[in-house]
Amino acid sequence: MPPPHIPQIRLYQDWLSTQRGLTFADYDALWRWSTTDLDAFWQSVWDYFDLQSPTPHRTALALNRMPGAVWFPGAQVNYVQQVFRHVDAANAAGLPALISHNERSLSAGEAACELSWPALRQQVASLALHLKRQGLQPGDRVAAYLPNIPEAMVAFMAVASLGAVWSICAPDMGTAAVLDRFRQIEPKVLIACDGVRYGGRDLDRRDVVAELCAALPTVTHLIVQSNLGLPEFAIESGATRASFQMATGQNDAETTAYEPLWLPFDHPLWIVYSSGTTGLPKPIVHGHGGSMIVALALKVLGNDIGCSYAANSLGERYHWYSSTGWVMWNAQMAGLLNGTTCCLFDGNPGGATVDAAGQRIAPDWGTLWRFGADVRASFFGAGAAFFANCMKADLDLNACGDLSRVRALASTGSPLSEEVQNWGSTQFATLGTPDLWWCNISGGTDFAGAFIGGNRELPLIPGEMQCRLLGCAVEAWNEQGQPVIGEVGELVCTQPMPSMPLYFWGDTGGHRYLASYFDMYPAGQGRLPGGGDAGPETGPVWRHGDWLKLTPHTGYSGCVIYGRSDATINRHGLRMGTSELYSAVEALPEVLDAMVVDLEYLGRESYMPLFVVLREGLTLDDALRARLNTAIKTALSPRFVPNDIFQVPEIPRTLTGKKQELPIKKLLLGQPIDKVLNRDAMANAGCLDWYVAFAQARGSQTTIPA
Repeated sequence: MPPPHIPQIRLYQDWLSTQRGLTFADYDALWRWSTTDLDAFWQSVWDYFDLQSPTPHRTALALNRMPGAVWFPGAQVNYVQQVFRHVDAANAAGLPALISHNERSLSAGEAACELSWPALRQQVASLALHLKRQGLQPGDRVAAYLPNIPEAMVAFMAVASLGAVWSICAPDMGTAAVLDRFRQIEPKVLIACDGVRYGGRDLDRRDVVAELCAALPTVTHLIVQSNLGLPEFAIESGATRASFQMATGQNDAETTAYEPLWLPFDHPLWIVYSSGTTGLPKPIVHGHGGSMIVALALKVLGNDIGCSYAANSLGERYHWYSSTGWVMWNAQMAGLLNGTTCCLFDGNPGGATVDAAGQRIAPDWGTLWRFGADVRASFFGAGAAFFANCMKADLDLNACGDLSRVRALASTGSPLSEEVQNWGSTQFATLGTPDLWWCNISGGTDFAGAFIGGNRELPLIPGEMQCRLLGCAVEAWNEQGQPVIGEVGELVCTQPMPSMPLYFWGDTGGHRYLASYFDMYPAGQGRLPGGGDAGPETGPVWRHGDWLKLTPHTGYSGCVIYGRSDATINRHGLRMGTSELYSAVEALPEVLDAMVVDLEYLGRESYMPLFVVLREGLTLDDALRARLNTAIKTALSPRFVPNDIFQVPEIPRTLTGKKQELPIKKLLLGQPIDKVLNRDAMANAGCLDWYVAFAQARGSQTTIPA
């Protein structure tokens, strides 16, 4: 019998008691301490994980303000240095760093690929030295166009070890969407694959890579990862090129001696993208230190994921399904920070959706579960929609292999319904795991973390997330900036966190950064987490863009997320601005205007209709619908194909010409029209009758506050 599992949050609290003399009556008291004495809490996280710096820091939080908090001044860190600390111990325990499968290898019954900790270190060192020989310097940007494979993690760590700045897009994204991101950051190096397999199809990406090189004149070096083994292809730019295999093949005294650079705590680590409703995607810059310390706190204290070589004979095996275009890829990689084995699956979680002849077939929702069984995963995470699809398909997990090591299921991306959570718990009870723990989190690309998540020691209430996470001063606020309990309000964070963005790339003066998070609740509004009034010296408050309800319980507050409070599309965990979809759709000559809304419902899948105004005399038919869907697939991704397309007479607009996305979204979620729209402020109020009738016909049962 394995020893009883001791929750990581309990180990941390025991450490606080013995090392700091701090004890807390309940989780609420612990949370309040962590959000009011920020310096003491984040210093405790640094000390608990024994983070290293060759130079001392003066304090954990030197300047408490949002934005612009100053964390750990004087400290030097490197994300990759923290990963490398575990190489010897994990290897001595005989545990791998990465275990991976793709669609082809899993369906063929092949053994999973394993990458040892020493091999991971050697490949990272080899690629870093190769990049250094190409002239890559700290601060230079490296763009990647890679799927969820070990090579992507190797490439990230090689780049980060040199102090260069990483940015990645998934190969299912079209050329236009990728260029909208990479053009902004002017990368010096591009690391790309020749193709990717998804849904049973091999997708050749060589032409896309050539287009990227031609459209990114700052790229001086191209590294190609042969993912599908396709023949070499030509590029028209003057960039030099190398194969990924060659660049990672050096294994000698130089690679053995290689050490990542020590960098300031706030040195840029990566650029991720979160789209607003207008304009180009926001290129969000996060730092080494903040990303590292928040990831450790989230993964260990919140997600209860221990290091592999301290767990048991097989170690902790951590899987969270993601594409590289979603910040959960970054979260999956964070398992390496404390020596956890990460389990990667590249492909469609529903398996092949076409047969050998190219004909559509039904998804196989057992695919990802069979992967989990094959790699002996102990922690199994995915998007909430994945679990909902499994339930709707009447999937029997007993037929998916040995899942007995799974002790935790985790979800994010959208709210997980009570019905789906009960389904998963019942399934695992039949597998012999009656005490299965659900770790449901909500956070964002914006700060590379989670505000709300799990606690292994708190009760599980299906349909509700367990708690506000430590260090996250989260509240639900009404429009007057007052905190509310038991009511739906805007999710705000009233205190800084180390992983909040350093800045947006190219955002001179920080105006776009401020407008993205801090324009709704300016300085001096609201209350502090301890309950005191916020004085005029209090800076702006982070408004996240989610609807949140806090549910009081004895010793803690549960949380329910009701979806986005803005008009950003959030499809299968990948966020995209509506403007990007409009660029694709309105490029068609038949389309005069368009509007899309993503309706996120608690307890069921989101519904995304697209409304189009066509040229006079045209009618929306199946052929035009297909062209619209193809345009979206090509420019963005198949993830953003709408559920339905409707021809409408007009798109509602304000007097200044702005599309009324958010009011129409609220209308379709059940709010009365006079609560969400001021007709006098509209340029074409007469068109609203069509949308009111549409909303009534849909008969929405979900409401959100006006």
